[in-house]
Order: sequence, then structure tokens, then C-alpha cells
Amino acid sequence: MDKPIIDRPQEQIRVPAQSGPTRPPRILVVDDHPFIRQFSTDILSRSGYTVDAANDGAAAWLVLNTNNYDLLITDHFMPRMTGVELVELVRASRMPLPVIMVTAQFPKEEFTRYPWLKPSATLLKPFTTSELLKTVKEVLSTTEGLVERDPRSTQMG
Repeated sequence: MDKPIIDRPQEQIRVPAQSGPTRPPRILVVDDHPFIRQFSTDILSRSGYTVDAANDGAAAWLVLNTNNYDLLITDHFMPRMTGVELVELVRASRMPLPVIMVTAQFPKEEFTRYPWLKPSATLLKPFTTSELLKTVKEVLSTTEGLVERDPRSTQMG
């Protein structure tokens, strides 16, 4: 069994703040494919975000319970814990955390059955650098000031 991996890039490239000192958004990237995990982490770090990475949903859940993040980017199909299972835990714990689901195949059945699980956005594999950055920017700009609420309040019958 693989040991959970939590990556923390050595070098963080920061974008200068435009109106006073503000911290860059903190993002957790979760993917079991090392290339995709490293690609996403590198692109986001170079774009000024503070980024951590985990190799599966179980490792990500541990990190989410010890650190605060502004965004979760998770793959769907992973060993030990899928992206949907990770989102279930995030929603059940009432973390006001926007989620971008990265997948080759959208998990329509789960999101139709449980609409409160729906991510803020999805990225279909393979995705480009510009698609990743555009999606992250859009999600972060629309979720600023996200208010904690019971995610089950929108669950359908």
C-alpha cells in the first residue's frame, strides 16, 4: 500500500499585492497521478498561489483538518478515497471550501443524486495551463466571502 504523499513546494513565487498586504490564496491539489499533481502545483505556485498537494483523498482529508485552504482541487478517480468521497466529507464537516473537480469523466450520477455535493467547477482531463488558471480565478472570485451554511439544506428528497 502506498504511503500518503503530501507535497510542499520549496519555492513559492508571489505576485505583489495590489492594495495592501494580503496573503495569496491557499490551494490544496489532490491527484494520484504524480505528473498531473506536479504540473498543477507548479503552474499555480508560479502564478502566485500558495499550494500544497496530496496523492489521494485520504491524505488530503488529514491535511484539510490541520490547515486552512481557500480552494480544493481534487481528482475524482483515486485509490483509498475518491474525489466525490472527499467532497462528501468536506460538505458534511461544513467546511466553507469551494471545490474544483478534475476528471476524465464527470461523476454525473453522484451529483444528480446528491446535488449538495456539486463542485464549484469542473476541469476535464486533459486540461491546459490557461484552463486551470482561468477556472481557479473564476472560482476564487465568485466564492470570496463564502458564508458557512448547511450543505444538506439544498439536498433533494
